[in-house]
Parts: sequence; structure tokens; C-alpha cells
Amino acid sequence: MSGPAAGPGKDDRPLPPKPPARKDRVGLLTYARLFRRDILSAQPARLYGAWMAAFRTPFFRSYLVNEPELVARVLKERPDDFPKSDRVGEGLRPLLGRSVFLTNGEEWKRQRRIIDPAFEGGRLREVFPAMLAATEAAVTRLGQAAGEAETANGELEIEEITSFAAADVIFRTLFSIPIEDEVARRVFHEFRAYQRTQPILNLAAFVPLPRWMPRLFRRDTRRTARSIRQLITGLTRDRMQAIEAGTAPDDLATKIMTTEDPLTGERFTPAEMVDQVAIFFLAGHETSASALAWALYLLAMDQGAQARVRAESDALWGDDTPDFSDISKAKFTRDVFREALRLYPPVPMMVRETRCPERFRDRRIDPGSQIVLSPWHLHRHTRLWDRPDVFDPDRWHTENGRACQRDAFIPFSTGARVCTGAGFAMIEGVLILARLVQAYHFELVEGRPAMPVAHLTVRGRDGIWLRVRARDHSSEG
Repeated sequence: MSGPAAGPGKDDRPLPPKPPARKDRVGLLTYARLFRRDILSAQPARLYGAWMAAFRTPFFRSYLVNEPELVARVLKERPDDFPKSDRVGEGLRPLLGRSVFLTNGEEWKRQRRIIDPAFEGGRLREVFPAMLAATEAAVTRLGQAAGEAETANGELEIEEITSFAAADVIFRTLFSIPIEDEVARRVFHEFRAYQRTQPILNLAAFVPLPRWMPRLFRRDTRRTARSIRQLITGLTRDRMQAIEAGTAPDDLATKIMTTEDPLTGERFTPAEMVDQVAIFFLAGHETSASALAWALYLLAMDQGAQARVRAESDALWGDDTPDFSDISKAKFTRDVFREALRLYPPVPMMVRETRCPERFRDRRIDPGSQIVLSPWHLHRHTRLWDRPDVFDPDRWHTENGRACQRDAFIPFSTGARVCTGAGFAMIEGVLILARLVQAYHFELVEGRPAMPVAHLTVRGRDGIWLRVRARDHSSEG
């Protein structure tokens, strides 16, 4: 793949926030301390221009890979030779059990055979009304929050708004209940607590540590995970009973729980379904909430782009409610959402493990080595992207943008293990973004910059604060 069509160049638009990089070389203990604080700012600046970097410890080696050809080898060409590292599960398994996010081999293949049919194209059309209902509820809820915030000049922490909206989408499409349902609300609040205490990668995953070394987890992480799983178990048990009684609604949970593996004829057991619901909520709620919040922040930085999103929504559905077919026509809004996913990929790093001896860029890679794939660095790579740190929704229609989208854009991973809900997420993100911007005006709050940090997903260190006011039609020409 060729590099950028042009150098960084000049651009009068402000650059979106980006964590400061650490010094190039630090000791292992210093790196562990920085990593625990935030895995993004713990990395050196050279990774934004490196094809590959080795991280040595006294125990193991990890290799961060940015070269598109190597990324494709790991994720597309030979995924079975690079399974997900078990070390990723050290922090997430208490919550996710043996969900599709953590398994490998035949177990993972069986899970995907049961799950994938629920997220096929025709099925997305069927769940769109539930998604739309959650979106309209979010529009109303934001208006109420903005009204209550008038005494604070309309300043709102927008991540909380998008988290609530994304969680509502998941509950309505998965279990046919709104987030106002008591159990749904409890799950939401427990997840909010969990995501702020648990990184997507622990230090042992990125720089593997021996088993005897204590893991840097908060004490309440396991307690919160147990609480979430107990709530999900109750929802799953109730749905199983409704299926047996013939009274279950035709939603995603029912579809998944009644789908048989075409090879074995088996269905998920109740315990297996709890694991899958946990990852559906994590992947469908956390990632969408993160991307939506950053998309709104980027539009608050670029008022011209915000006006274009609003004009596109007006032209497509005006005062009517959007139809499923409208979403594919909201091309600029999709470009904005895609640009938010590029600059702030919700899952910033993924870890694979080598099963066999490998050779990357003339280096021997031993079996058991950790291969780190970093959407965060790949999406901002200086040798691939034109003006990588600039928010530019129009880039996707340039030669450089199209090439990078094909070879250097993996917010949902790629290949056989691409996120099964990627299509779902793109419809949800475009719909909610378009409707919120059509109804409200978003501005930055002076003195409250958003600095990205990595928890379960890429979030604002102190939240993402925006000034929100209802759209004033009288002032529009």
C-alpha cells in the first residue's frame, strides 16, 4: 500500500484531542505505572510511524504490528494461526465468561454459527423500529437534560447521554424492554461502574507478566462483574421460560436462543447465553456510546460539518421519522461517524498469540509471542494517512482515504473475526447521530477539553462536556 498522497500540510481547523506520548524509553516499572493509568499515553510517539515494534520484558516478548500486510496476515489470511491471546481474558473473563469475544478454534466457530444469523441484513431491518424508538427516546431525554442544565449554560456530560441511548438500543433490540425497565436500568448502572474500573487490556496482555505477579485490578471489579451476570441470568431465564411457553417476542434474544448450530443441531445453554448477552451489551453498548460521544464532540469542533449533517437529515426525512432505507442515504453523516471511529476507535488495541514460529519483517517470532494490533495507531499512522490527526469526513472519498479504508481501518476488526454486529453499529450510530444533530446544536465548552483515555473503550478522561441547546428554526435562513 502506498503512503499518503500529501504531507501533513496546513489546516486551519483545530486538531481533535490526542493523548501526549511518553518518552521513547522507560523502565519496566515506569511503563507498568503509565500503562495502569492509561494504555494510550503509555505508548511512545514512534508507534505512529513504525511498521512494527518489539516490547521486551524479562519473561516474554510482544510485537506491535502496524504494517497493513502483516495486519492482513494475522486477521484475514491466517486467523487460525493467530488466536486471541488468553491473557486478554485475564481482566474480562469474570464478566464475559466464555463468550464469543474470548474463545478460539472450534468453540468460537460454533458460537458464530449460532449468533451470525441474528445480525444478517434482513434481520437488521426487522429490529430497526426498536432502534428508532430508542433513538426518539434519546432525543426527548436530551431535551429534558438540556433544559435542566440551563442554569449551567446548557453544559452536559455527553458520554452519559450516549451511554444511556446505546444501552436503550441494546435492551429494546435484544430483550424488547426499554432502559426504563428496572432490571435494564440496574444493568446499565453496573456496566457504567465496571467500564470505569477495567481497561480493555491489562498490563499482562500487552507486556505479559509471569503468573505469580499480582494483577493490577481494582477490588470491586469482580464484585461488579458478578452483579451484572446475576442480572443477565435473570433476563435470560425469563426469556427461556417465555420461549417454552410460546410467548417470547421476536427479538434478537429469541432469535439467538432458538437458533440451532447447523452442524450439530445444538442450541446455546442458558449459561452460554449469559456469556453471549454480556458481550452483546459490552460490544453493542460501550463501543457505540464511545463512538457517538466522540462524533458529537468532533461536530462541536467543526460547526460547518455539523450544519451539513443537519441539512442532510432535513433533506432526507424533514419532520417525519426516518425510515430504514433513509440510513443508507445519509452519506455525509456516515462519513462523520466513520471518521469518529477512525480517530477514536472504541477498542484501541487487540492481542493475538502466535501458535507457530513466524517471520515478520525479517524477524523471527517465537510461538507464544503476543501480537498487538492497534487500531489507535493504525488509524493515525503517519506513513499511511493524509493528515492523520485532522477531522476530515470528506477524506473517505479521496484516493488516500479509499485505500486506507481498505487496508488500514479496522474499528470492528476484520477478516473471519470481524465484529458480527458491525452492520448493526453503523446503522445505530448514523441514526442516533443524525437525529440528535437535527434536533439540537452542540458547542464546545471552554475550559473543559476532552482527553482520550482507554477504559473498556476510548472515553474522555474527565468526561466529554458539550453545550447543548435546542435547534432554533427561526434563525435559519
